[in-house]
This record gives sequence, C-alpha cells and structure tokens, in this order.
Amino acid sequence: MKKLDEIMELMADEMADFKTSILKLQLISKQLFDLSIPISTEAMEKHLNTFLEKQEAKNQLRDDILKSIDKKLEHALIVPNYMLMIFGILGILTLGLLGYFGYTTQAAKEEKFEVYQLMMNSENRYQEYFSDNPESKDDYCEWLERKD
Repeated sequence: MKKLDEIMELMADEMADFKTSILKLQLISKQLFDLSIPISTEAMEKHLNTFLEKQEAKNQLRDDILKSIDKKLEHALIVPNYMLMIFGILGILTLGLLGYFGYTTQAAKEEKFEVYQLMMNSENRYQEYFSDNPESKDDYCEWLERKD
C-alpha cells in the first residue's frame, strides 16, 4: 500500500503542476487575444512612404548636381584661354620675323643693285680695276651668270 500512496502522492503533485501549467497557458492565451495585431498594411505603407520620400530627395539632389554640371559644360571652352594667348603671341612673333627677314632680304638686294649701278656708272674705274685684277673680272662674270 505504501507504493500506492506514493503513486497517489506523485499523481497529486503532477496534477497540481498540470493545473498551474494550464493556468499559465490560459493567462498567456488571454494576453495573446488582448494583443492586437493590425491586419492592415498601415505600418508597411508608412515605412514605404518614408523610404520613397528619402529616395525622392536623393533623386532631386542628383538632378540638381547634373543640371549644374550641364550648365558648366555649356559654358566650357574647347581650347583654354591661355592656349589661345600662346598661339596668338606665337603668330605675332612669326609674322614679325617674316616681315623682318623679308625687309632685310629686300634691303640686301637693293644694296647689291646700288653697288652694281655704281660700278656700271663708273665704267672707267670699272675697266681700270678689271685690267689691274683680271681674276676678279672672272669671278665677277661668274657671279653675274649665277645671278641671272
């Protein structure tokens, strides 16, 4: 009988534990029913709207940056100003040098022509000089032939 009493005592303890577990489950179940879980999508829509607003702000900022870049590109020069100035200065120098060398060449030609005129005008001296220096006459004749 002793064993039967022990078994009954154990069953009574188990029943008491079972009852407390059931009470706890009922309490949790009641709390679960009291807890309102919204079936609507308001929370999701709210988060989505804030995300979309942030994206719109980012897109607007990007568009503003791209517009400013477009404006800068419209006013940009293909060749920088300093390059134009360098080419202008080089062009002016080139024209100056061409003019100078052209002028000096023309002046040298005129000087040679004047010397030739003097020699032709002073034919007596010319003939006297060539009679005294016949090798110079040959050089002079060669020079005249090369010139023509």
